[in-house]
Amino acid sequence: MTVLASSSTPAAGQVVTGVLGFLVVAGMGVALFFLLRSMNKHLRNVARQPRWRDEAEGQEPGEGGDGPQDQPEPDYSRNGSGQA
Repeated sequence: MTVLASSSTPAAGQVVTGVLGFLVVAGMGVALFFLLRSMNKHLRNVARQPRWRDEAEGQEPGEGGDGPQDQPEPDYSRNGSGQA
């Protein structure tokens, strides 16, 4: 008959969560919070209605009020960056 000794330390094969595991999960939660906050800030700056949709409906570009009217349309035909 085997007698099991009750001890407060886990056996070598058992996994025990601890302070380090909690800190890793909490750190990931904090990083996620700041990433979502930054994403929302950037998404608020995105134009609601693209210019091509206004042109397709017969409106003049700039009548929708969703962007600067004085800037010319970027030329993406050369290198794809919109710059000359």
